[in-house]
Amino acid sequence: MQEIKHFINGEFVGSVSGKTFANINPATNQQIGVVHEGGQPEVDQAVAAARAALKGPWGKMPLAERMALLHKVADGINARFDEFLEAECMDTGKPKSLASHIDIPRGAANFKVFADAYKSVPTESFMLDTPDGKGALNYSVRKPKGVIAVVSPWNLPLLLMTWKVGPALACGNTVIVKPSEETPRTATLLGEVMNDAGIPPGVFNVVHGFGPDSAGAFLTSHPGIDGITFTGETRTGAAIIKASADHIRHVSFELGGKNPAVVFADCDMDKAIEGTMRSVFANCGQVCLGTERVYVERPIFDEFLARLKDAAEGMQLGAWDDECTSMGPLISKEHKEKVLSYYTKAVEEGANVITGGGTPDMPGALADGNWVQPTIWTGLPETAAIVKEEIFGPCCHVQPFDSEDEVIEMANDTQYGLAAAVWTENTSRAHRVAAQLDAGIVWVNSWFLRDLRTPFGGMKNSGIGREGGVHSLEFYTELKNICVKL
Repeated sequence: MQEIKHFINGEFVGSVSGKTFANINPATNQQIGVVHEGGQPEVDQAVAAARAALKGPWGKMPLAERMALLHKVADGINARFDEFLEAECMDTGKPKSLASHIDIPRGAANFKVFADAYKSVPTESFMLDTPDGKGALNYSVRKPKGVIAVVSPWNLPLLLMTWKVGPALACGNTVIVKPSEETPRTATLLGEVMNDAGIPPGVFNVVHGFGPDSAGAFLTSHPGIDGITFTGETRTGAAIIKASADHIRHVSFELGGKNPAVVFADCDMDKAIEGTMRSVFANCGQVCLGTERVYVERPIFDEFLARLKDAAEGMQLGAWDDECTSMGPLISKEHKEKVLSYYTKAVEEGANVITGGGTPDMPGALADGNWVQPTIWTGLPETAAIVKEEIFGPCCHVQPFDSEDEVIEMANDTQYGLAAAVWTENTSRAHRVAAQLDAGIVWVNSWFLRDLRTPFGGMKNSGIGREGGVHSLEFYTELKNICVKL
């Protein structure tokens, strides 16, 4: 039974209030740890430590030294790879085959990629003519934004947290992380790596807790915070915007999605099935970039649906450390109830259940876990709740279409605009359709293929701002102009 404390000013500390909550393994619903719940005192301590580090060693550290330390952080994660892997899989239930190839390697890489990127991003300069003929030189410099609040989600806890912490630290900021209450372990473990790497106290802080009346609310409304970056559901993002408004903090949000995949008759069927399978069912469907709406051109609709059904029914549900496992559980009982309510609603709305639609029988201790079946539906109108609302589970609705214009209109008929996928071997069509889809990222003949130098974020209700490459540096720094009269 692991005791999980806050990490503030380079030390692990308990809560002043003495409040704790249970850390639960979603595969069994058994308690595996006790987590200290933070409140106003812990947030105040973390903000004070972060501001002191800005004025102290971190703020005065030469660029090359700061970047070398971030490389050491990445090396430290990789050196303790198995510990991070177990912590991540125990918190989320996801199979190690997934976490060992995506979550942990990408979590480490985020520190090196952004450290290297910051060293090579130019600013700008201009010569200005003046009446006396001597001129003036204008040039821009970047300075850290300050103390950044990082509110990270439970679906890819280490990856999405370091996606924000990496560039924030590379730019010279200090951070306070509020990880999801569902997944506290890897953020806490990262505190040990920070100390081992020589990161000064106060640069990286972790405060555990919930949202309302807990660590999350106190952090996002704190006057000592200079910027807030958040990944999570749209409603929570709206609440954070309101909390941040009084102090005019900059925000960067990646929010919900109801992402479409568009499959044309000229696609490579094998690629399209494999990619759509991953985009629908990876991480038990708990991926913000995942596909919940699949549109298939009518000539191949029946074949595509049959092959997708066979592939879904071939998935192996099981424990994270079982080499045969290809899908784990949902994150919590509450989320399981939400997903199952949509499974019920689909039937009530008249869906054809192609496969799944319920809960599987699991052996032994797994019987009490948060398991649901991979599920595919057809037959619903575009106005159905199943087609309109984000479910965040291992499920999709598959719909036929007859023309480009029709499918583009259906794909864009949503309040969200995070991601989309297009499957076609016609290059002109690929460019034409991708350009018309309302999504921050559109994959053609692929899914979840990420170049960290590119802009990432959502349109409409799927987010505010862009991160990745220079776009992260734009958010995590303040650009100032200096004008020198010659």
